[in-house]
Amino acid sequence: MIDFNADHFLLFKLPRLFRIDSGLLDQHYRALQAQIHPDRFANACDSERRLSLQWATQVNEAYQSLKTPLRRAQYLLLLAGHELDTHNNTAMPSDFLIEQMDWREAVAEARLAHEQNALEKIYHQIKQQIATRYEELASLLDDQHNYVLAADRVRRLMFLEKLLFEIDDAMAAIEN
Repeated sequence: MIDFNADHFLLFKLPRLFRIDSGLLDQHYRALQAQIHPDRFANACDSERRLSLQWATQVNEAYQSLKTPLRRAQYLLLLAGHELDTHNNTAMPSDFLIEQMDWREAVAEARLAHEQNALEKIYHQIKQQIATRYEELASLLDDQHNYVLAADRVRRLMFLEKLLFEIDDAMAAIEN
């Protein structure tokens, strides 16, 4: 039987690491869904159908938490007892904040000038930075177990991921 009180990694039979095998995650997700999907309980009693729906919801949420690198890192920090406290802990180094302001200013200027190529260039630069930072985060979480520094890197990645959404929004606005 499935232990729905287990953490997400145990639920999907994965090691508690940032570097996970996404193919294995997908495989275990499909196997769990095959067992608990509400369609399998269509003819069951009301309580069993409700329970199936709750299980499916929990499995979906766990899957999304592990599938997305930023959410997976946040979850690992939570399991390690290092909450991000993003609402109260907003301190960032000034050089990082200045860099963020520069990026956002460049995006705003490119958007205003309808410069799709400039936005695409910025997008690819940010994607490269994010990839590099995720590699660093993997080392901090899996190899060094430096959760304090990892939490800082996660907060920085949150800024960068949000910037990607802003660039996507700017590119969509230019296309329309």
